[in-house]
Amino acid sequence: MKKGSFVLVVAILALLLTACGDDEPETNGATDGNGEGEGYTGESYQWSIGYNTPEDSVRGEAARAFKDVVESQTDGAVTIEMHEGETLGTEPEMLEQVNSGALDMQLVGGGGMQNIVPEYATLALPFMVEDFDEAYAVLDGEIGDELKDMARESGFEVLAHTDLGFAQITNNVKPVSSPEDMEGITIRSPDEPSSISTFEQLGANVTTLAFTELYMGLQQGTADGQFNPLDAIYENNFHEVQDYLTLTNHFYYHVNFIMNADLFESLDSELQEIVLEGAEAARDVSREYTQEMEVEMLDTLEDEFVEIEESPDLDAFRDAIDYSEFYDIVGEDFLNRTQDYIENLN
Repeated sequence: MKKGSFVLVVAILALLLTACGDDEPETNGATDGNGEGEGYTGESYQWSIGYNTPEDSVRGEAARAFKDVVESQTDGAVTIEMHEGETLGTEPEMLEQVNSGALDMQLVGGGGMQNIVPEYATLALPFMVEDFDEAYAVLDGEIGDELKDMARESGFEVLAHTDLGFAQITNNVKPVSSPEDMEGITIRSPDEPSSISTFEQLGANVTTLAFTELYMGLQQGTADGQFNPLDAIYENNFHEVQDYLTLTNHFYYHVNFIMNADLFESLDSELQEIVLEGAEAARDVSREYTQEMEVEMLDTLEDEFVEIEESPDLDAFRDAIDYSEFYDIVGEDFLNRTQDYIENLN
């Protein structure tokens, strides 16, 4: 045997003996001093995440971040399939699937959750928060924890509150700068009591359409207008069939990263930690993405509308809202406590 080959064989044998000589079992999900995983030895899973927007969206970015962390931390023993664009059903249908265990996880809007946990509509009530910092402080604080507890009682484990951004109004009828301009405009709303009530109070006619039907509904005149964050407006090409954009920031939207509660409870503690780590990454990615896209999309959409109203009379919009109208939806006590919490942040 040549000397070089002999040295190579000895080196390989030494490595094998070193690997076999460690009789201590590896700890699932543990890390060494350099932060590198020692290997996952838990059960294998194939999980699915459903959401109602395109893959190239904030929900898609959040889902990818979760997938990357979980698959990496489990050495591929847990795999994640992403199902975008309502391929598994509408948002309410996917909620039912998660609740029954037919779907493992979903990125569902805070408004969509209100049909299960009405209090989840609170932060999405009109003009509840003024900026991202206020919104995050509520969701990451005691109010957010209370919402998670309520969801758990209904069969959903909220892994994280991810971001979606502030909603703006578009329409095909006329420029909108005050509530009076909303009269005669038919606005599409999700089938959410708080959103429907808001636009009825502002004087608009309201129709409900599934999100995947919205583009055609705007194109065919079933609805004159809609409301969504700027990136959603652009990504779904609503600017192609709308003439007027009004920057109202009237709703703050967040997305709830939910998992079937029984499934989450069935996981060992180490895999639960990995799942929560992945959800935290999804949250952080979504928040960074949303804030960057808000600036970028306004520049992108500047030439896509006949007119953009950047300074509507927001005081008039706020004055048109009677919050007591929402007591039957979210409860007077919870709404008032949330408003007090927000006021005490400043």
